[in-house]
This record gives sequence, C-alpha cells and structure tokens, in this order.
Amino acid sequence: MILCVDPDAAARERTAVALADAGFDVEHAGSLADARDVLADRASVDCLVTEYDLGDGTGLELAEGVRERSPDAACVLFTTTPLDDVDTGTFGTLVAEYVRKQGEDREELLGLVEHALAFRSQTAYPLPDDEAARVAALEQYATDPAELGDSLDRLTVIATELFDAKAAAVGIIDAHSQKFLSCHGIAFEPMDREDTTCTYAILDTDVMVVEDVLADPRFADNEALDAAGVRFYASAPLVTPDGQAIGTFCIYDDEPRAFPERDRELLSMLGDEAMEQLTLRQRAPADGGDDDE
Repeated sequence: MILCVDPDAAARERTAVALADAGFDVEHAGSLADARDVLADRASVDCLVTEYDLGDGTGLELAEGVRERSPDAACVLFTTTPLDDVDTGTFGTLVAEYVRKQGEDREELLGLVEHALAFRSQTAYPLPDDEAARVAALEQYATDPAELGDSLDRLTVIATELFDAKAAAVGIIDAHSQKFLSCHGIAFEPMDREDTTCTYAILDTDVMVVEDVLADPRFADNEALDAAGVRFYASAPLVTPDGQAIGTFCIYDDEPRAFPERDRELLSMLGDEAMEQLTLRQRAPADGGDDDE
C-alpha cells in the first residue's frame, strides 16, 4: 500500500490517481493526524509519498513514524518546499527521497516510487528478498527462552569451548529487532536491526565470518559491538525447513582471528541443531494431541 499525504486536495487527488493508474494500491490523507489514523488501521506501509508541510506537522515526522512500523518502507518527499528549507538535521539518519512538485507532472515521482519499491534501498540495513515470508515463518516458532528450556544454553556453552571463543549466542530476527534466546559469555539485550551484525548474516544460507569487526565498514562504527568488546564474529543462519532464515547461531571473540573451513562446517552444524530445537518446540503441541480426547 502507498500512503499519499498532501494538504492540497487537488494536488493530492492528482498524485493518488497517477499512482493508482500505475497499478498501486493507494490511500490518501490531508494532514499528519489523518495520516496517522490511516496508519493505525494498517499493519504495514510499502511506500509513503508526502508533502513536506502538512499544516499540523511535517512529512519527515510522518516518515519517521512510518519507518518505526515498517522499517523497509520507501519514503518520498513530493513537495513544493525547496530542499534547502527542509529541516533534515532534526531527523538524524532518516533517509527519504526528494522530488520537487512542479505543476501536474508525476512522471519523475512514479519512476522513483517504482525503483524504491523494487529495490527497497532506503533502509539503514539490507533486507532479504523474501522478507515478508521470512517474518511470517518466524511467527510459527517459539521465541520465549522460557519455552525452550536448557537446550539452546547447552549449545552455546559447547560452542564457546569448541571454538575457544569468548562468547556464543542464539538470536532470532523479527521485522524490527533481534532478540537473543540464549547467550553464554556475553549478555545482549534486544537490539534494533540496524545495530546487529546478524541482520547481514540472514541474507545468505552460508556461514558469515567477520575476522576483524573494526576493519569492516559495515560495523566499524557499531557502538553496541564496541561496548561488548566484539572484534571477531561468525554466525550460521537458523534456516527453517522451507528455507527461511529466521535467526542466527553466533560466536564472538575480543580479538581478530581466522576461522578455517572445518570450523565453519561445525558452526553450521550447531546452527542446524539450534533450528531443530526450535522446530521440535513448534511441533510439540500438534504431536502431543488433545488431552481432552
């Protein structure tokens, strides 16, 4: 769904019609408050097209709220406001495209929206091609550590001993954050996806290795990893039977190091075992039958 927001009713109608004619599902609103009402009734938004000055707020305020709900949503300022007058500094790392509104022409806007939706390039982190299916798959599995007993804790203890590593963890990654189901040697609180190394690890089914975190431009400025003293990272994705990577089995160290092929194979096995434990918990209610029968 594309949300089109513009206080100018005539301009809003032209934009909405142009987007609808291009085959998009469109809803529209005339103010920040009205747009928030629309958002309250929708689980997610694919793209926001908004004027900058909304009367009761700005399009960047709205974009910030949209990204909190849908981190991969494309956001486009389609506005009469000159770029120099847009207060971008207030919103930190928020990324939004800018298109100057001129008359009735919507061709540039349509091209930008189509490109943004095709590549979802505006997030602060990359997304798997099948992100919606991946998040839906995660909902089938137990994600409360209390439900999993000691099974994952035993695996993270084994991992630290096997690889002579400082720490190991098992985490799952939802639409917005990573939550850790087991940690040994390190204590991680839930993290935003843009702050976690593992958001890159779920892009592939292979083991991911970062021999020196500080030498990798993706993580060199990651304050959470720096605070935890993480210099080496390796992880195997937790892949469901239907091929969705819902999390990772990770090891960490406080010094850069190599990670040979045999270690990668063993870590992949531990990831498979962790996924098997999650799958067993998923299947347990169905296998157990109905106690009332």
